[in-house]
Amino acid sequence: MKKTLSFFEKSNGIIAMVHVRALPGTPKHESGIQRIIDTALEEAGIYAREGIEMLLLENMHDVPYINRSVGPEVTASMTAVAQAVKKEFPNKVCGIQILAGANCEALAVAHAAQLDFIRAEGFVFAHTADEGIMNADAGRLLRYRSQIGAGNIKVITDIKKKHSAHSLTADVSIAETASAAEYFLSDGVIVTGRSTGCPADIEELRAVRNAVDIPVLIGSGVTADNVAGYFPLADALIVGSWFKKGGHWANAIDPARVARFMEKVNGIRDITGGKE
Repeated sequence: MKKTLSFFEKSNGIIAMVHVRALPGTPKHESGIQRIIDTALEEAGIYAREGIEMLLLENMHDVPYINRSVGPEVTASMTAVAQAVKKEFPNKVCGIQILAGANCEALAVAHAAQLDFIRAEGFVFAHTADEGIMNADAGRLLRYRSQIGAGNIKVITDIKKKHSAHSLTADVSIAETASAAEYFLSDGVIVTGRSTGCPADIEELRAVRNAVDIPVLIGSGVTADNVAGYFPLADALIVGSWFKKGGHWANAIDPARVARFMEKVNGIRDITGGKE
């Protein structure tokens, strides 16, 4: 029987991205931590007003990213942001990703801020990312989760992820990669397009869904125009770029786009009675 996560069952299946402003110590940082927190709270509030029940915090403005590592100032800042969002929206499901591949740091933040999940890249198999070669960290990450007593925090993992070259594993299909992630105790896998805002391939999504019994998510390129096709095939949809002005991830949230998208989602749910 296919497994799912309780917070997916109780939600409308949409995870909205909160792209946290550039943090202290990074090249694009230009504002104090309180302004960063206030902006994150404002964005989360827009999503909440439209009935979105799951949020994912990410330090995407911290370019260029460091491979598998961030400074203590980033971990501390993300903890402050995460705690503020969780305190303001205690009934929302909240997750976090810290780029690039700083999965242990993300888990530490999630544990401290009482979040529900992390999004982890580079969980199984090596790949070449913008930041360089990223080796798999499933064993280290899940041992760390046990060591800090964070077993309640789910680890949802990218497979053949965007912004990466996968020639190292060209003979390993995305379905086989998903199976390996499941074997290595991933709580769910994420299928993406080639880059931020690019749609995931429907056939790859079907192959992954048929290969595993854990939740399958879509992690890029979901829009109001294609959501109807994706909705029956995924346990949850991570949406970021579509919600921004002009459909670009770095812009401010456009409340009208959020409203249009959720109107479409709610219409689909009214017809189908749920995500399946």
